[in-house]
Amino acid sequence: MIGLLKGKIEKGYLNNIIVNVNGVGYEVRVPSSQMEKILSLKETLLYIHTHVRDDAFELFGFLQKEDLRIFKLLLNVSGVGPRLALNILSAGVEGVKKAVIESDTVFFSNIPKIGGKNAQKIIIELKSKLGSISELDLSQKENKELVEIVDVLRSMGFSQKEAYNAVRKLPKEVVTLEDKIRLSLKILK
Repeated sequence: MIGLLKGKIEKGYLNNIIVNVNGVGYEVRVPSSQMEKILSLKETLLYIHTHVRDDAFELFGFLQKEDLRIFKLLLNVSGVGPRLALNILSAGVEGVKKAVIESDTVFFSNIPKIGGKNAQKIIIELKSKLGSISELDLSQKENKELVEIVDVLRSMGFSQKEAYNAVRKLPKEVVTLEDKIRLSLKILK
């Protein structure tokens, strides 16, 4: 298995880069959030996860060990394969951690191919593995309200991303569901 690659960046396209290590070009999939930084480097060191299937041999690379650790934790969630885990990390490792800490299913639901149930599963399975975070946890009622607000805003014609961003900007002092929806609409206008 390949665990680390150090070499010159030859080329980048979509979420893939070619790393030249002593004349051998390795194609590595990287999170889109790291692509620009990786391409700006002449030489890079990538922490690698090697994924082997019957019909494919894929390398997934990360600039930080912590990113690789979170990637591997995501792979342990049933229904999450390496490409979906990479898409999740493309939203940023800190964002993923925060979403898990805050039980933010909306964050995960914003990622293509993740529905509400998968979002809940990811949060539940990662929560225990990311350390002691219970004091920052949102109640289940608050979480359901946020999802409901996003659904209402989407039914009014706003995109998932717009609705999510508006909900994230809501101050904690706003208590009732109606007030949260009203304020979200003001934020969007």
